[in-house]
Amino acid sequence: MLRGRREERREERRGGGNTRYQMREKMLSIGDDFWVENEQGQRIFRVDGKVLRLRETLILEDAHGHHLLKVQKKLLHVKDTMEIEDADGHRVAVVKKALITPMRERFTVEVAGGPELEVQGNIVNHEYEISHGRDKIAEVSKKWFRVRDSYGIEVQPGQNDALIIAITVCVDHMRHA
Repeated sequence: MLRGRREERREERRGGGNTRYQMREKMLSIGDDFWVENEQGQRIFRVDGKVLRLRETLILEDAHGHHLLKVQKKLLHVKDTMEIEDADGHRVAVVKKALITPMRERFTVEVAGGPELEVQGNIVNHEYEISHGRDKIAEVSKKWFRVRDSYGIEVQPGQNDALIIAITVCVDHMRHA
C-alpha cells in the first residue's frame, strides 16, 4: 500500500501521462545521424542529417525508417528560420529565432492550421519550455537523465511528439549555428 502511494506521488510530480525522450547534445550537426530514445532506452525516432544538399536538411524518421518530418534551414532570412515539412512536402511549422532577446533566447513556432507556440527559457543549458500562451505543451531539461551530454524532452499528452522533437531539433541546431 505504501509503495503504491509512493509510485503515485512520483508519477504526479512527473506530470502524469507525459512522455519523456532523451537526446544527446552536440549531435545535431548536418551529416550526423542519431537516435531519440524514450525513458526505457528504446529507440523511437531517428534524425538523419543529410549532406551534400544546398540547404541544411534533417529528416525525422520513426524507429522503422518511415519518413515523418523534414527540417530545413531557410536561406536569406533576417532571422534564423527553419521550416518543418511532412513526408508529402507540406509545411507543418516554421521555427523563428527572435531578433531581440535581452536576457534569454526566444523562438516562435508558427504551426500550420494551429496555434503559435513560444519557446522560452535557458536555451543554452537546455532548460526551456514550449508553450501555447500559458499552457505548457513540452519541457526540455537536463535534470531527468544522469547521462553526460544528454537532455530530456517531456511532452504533454495529446501533443504531436514528432513535431515537438522536430521543434527541439530546430532550436538546438539554430543555437549552434
